[in-house]
Amino acid sequence: MAELLITGASVIDGSGAPGVRADVAVEAGRIVAIGNDLATSAARSIDAAGLVLSPGFIDMHAHSDLQILVNPDHTAKVSQGVTLEVLGQDGLSFAPIDDPTRSAVRRQIAGWNGEPDDFDFSWSTVAGYLDRLDQGIACNAAYLVPQGTLRMMVVGTSNRPATRAELDAMKALLAEGLQQGAVGMSSGLTYTPGMFATTDELVELCEVVAQYGGYYGPHQRSYGKGALDAYGEMVEVARRSGCALHLTHAVMNFAPNAGRGADLVAMIDKALAAGIDVTTDTYPYLPGATTLAAILPSWTAEGGPDAQLARLRDPAARDRIAYELEQVGSDGCHGCVVEWETIEIGGVRNPALNDAVGSTIAAMAASTGRPPADVFFDLLIADDLATSILQHVGHEENVRAIMRHPSHTGGSDAILVGGKPHPRSWGTFPRYLARYVRELGVLDLPDCIHHLTGRPARRLRLPDRGLVRVGYRADLVLFDPDTVQDTATFETPRQQATGIPYVFVNGVPVIDGGRRTDALPGRAVRRTTVREESS
Repeated sequence: MAELLITGASVIDGSGAPGVRADVAVEAGRIVAIGNDLATSAARSIDAAGLVLSPGFIDMHAHSDLQILVNPDHTAKVSQGVTLEVLGQDGLSFAPIDDPTRSAVRRQIAGWNGEPDDFDFSWSTVAGYLDRLDQGIACNAAYLVPQGTLRMMVVGTSNRPATRAELDAMKALLAEGLQQGAVGMSSGLTYTPGMFATTDELVELCEVVAQYGGYYGPHQRSYGKGALDAYGEMVEVARRSGCALHLTHAVMNFAPNAGRGADLVAMIDKALAAGIDVTTDTYPYLPGATTLAAILPSWTAEGGPDAQLARLRDPAARDRIAYELEQVGSDGCHGCVVEWETIEIGGVRNPALNDAVGSTIAAMAASTGRPPADVFFDLLIADDLATSILQHVGHEENVRAIMRHPSHTGGSDAILVGGKPHPRSWGTFPRYLARYVRELGVLDLPDCIHHLTGRPARRLRLPDRGLVRVGYRADLVLFDPDTVQDTATFETPRQQATGIPYVFVNGVPVIDGGRRTDALPGRAVRRTTVREESS
């Protein structure tokens, strides 16, 4: 007898093929039968007439590294149908790590992950972090080794090339993380200290990733004025290293890139034609999100957070920073002159600053009669650099052009903390289905499901996820294609989507009748490495 029988669903299997009416039986966390009118008894049956059954959605760019442990309910993600997310993004995360680096990273990315009190950081290796995830999480999780954390451990925060010995040490740590189950490496090349790596340094690291069959997922050096050159550098790293490349949050933002999504698509097509393995992910929104400190010029961060805060208090340094931001274009702001009206405060760590949440820097300056740069500096100081922001700089035509490309997958880039996080934290995947399939027809439904399931599973080289197939893991979503809808907005971002009544992770319901259960069936997803497979 099966544990679960889903009957009468329109099964869209994740391959891009049209949906077919079928029944699906699940036993011991796997799909055991698919067919018409299965003569299978089951402990539980769900009549899914009128619903689509698809593989669970794979979030290729998630920032839940701590929140998936601190708040195991994780309703923001599983209620969207996410059954697997990829952590360790943008070159900064918590494994591998040593004690001094852990302290610095926690402080640097508090705006992404929060700063949980009395949290037990009981690991130092990738294996230890994955083991911690295995103790029980809401959805499955894969992990990328963060290049910026490696550099901080070995080189520190200095803006200089790594020595031969330092590069060898980073390569050894990277290899160990890949051996322990990481699926690749990430970078944050507008974040310190990862941004201080040269192209040659990245190539050597990616050669290690390639040896283990992983992929490189960079947050590149610019998404603004120098975006195409930055994408070109990443393609060159992939070409020279032989490493698969996944362009994370592949956007063309800021004023200089209006209408230039087609240029990126042409670059990807040229790379694919040359035999370079390239994929992308995007979120279906225009604004981006990051930390407020990220838009500072990179030179301000050398020496670490305390040195950066000292510069923000120094009048001469403030004048220099303001000039670079407002007149020249800071590298932290992607080479573009800052537009204070586009920078909205999403979250603060210091509760005394809660009134800033939801306001733009421009509005705060106007209401106090102060220069916007001074508001910016003082907010960073008062919040110990932990402020998160939304940056309203996107272009709809670019979003659609990149979304249509056959290299594309879905990634939320979701920051779950803060008083007013980006609505993509709760709405990314239903928004694809509601706005870009049902309302706009940018993608048809089977193709969209392929973008969100089978294609990312192939990038991750997962042999038993991403498709509705006998023998595959029962990571499954049931949704109503006529009513599925994201309800999270910029004003009220923490709102559960509608039209997704059931989500199963490893065969266990985490959303049942539209409600979150208390189940924690997710586990770390470790990919067997090329070296292990060949031994």
